[in-house]
Amino acid sequence: MEYLIGIGLGVAIGLFTTFLGMDRDRALYPTALIVIAAYYVLFAVMGGSTEALLAELAVGAVFVGLAVAGFKSTLWFAAAGIFGHGVFDIFHGYAIHNAGMPLWWPGFCSSIDIVIGGYLGWMLYRDRISSRPN
Repeated sequence: MEYLIGIGLGVAIGLFTTFLGMDRDRALYPTALIVIAAYYVLFAVMGGSTEALLAELAVGAVFVGLAVAGFKSTLWFAAAGIFGHGVFDIFHGYAIHNAGMPLWWPGFCSSIDIVIGGYLGWMLYRDRISSRPN
């Protein structure tokens, strides 16, 4: 069920932000990527594990770096980061034990991230969103 909800929300968010014109602001998707990465840090704090917190901060720094690169140079970095985070979600449990993470989270997060990252990539490919700063 978490996969269906993630896919549905991903499609709805992509279409809704496009319909409203929110995606004209190049900060939208890089900011979303930073927030996406922050959830795992939150879960590590909730789980009370310093080891998980440090691991999540290190991984999160990579995604924040992609968000910054996406904002400053080309949104393709943000698209790759969001999509890549979705792929990372699939393998997260094998890499980091985070007791604060809900059991359903990886399925939900992977599906919504892959949809949103793919949607952004499609919009960039179709030149519906400018990939570079003006």
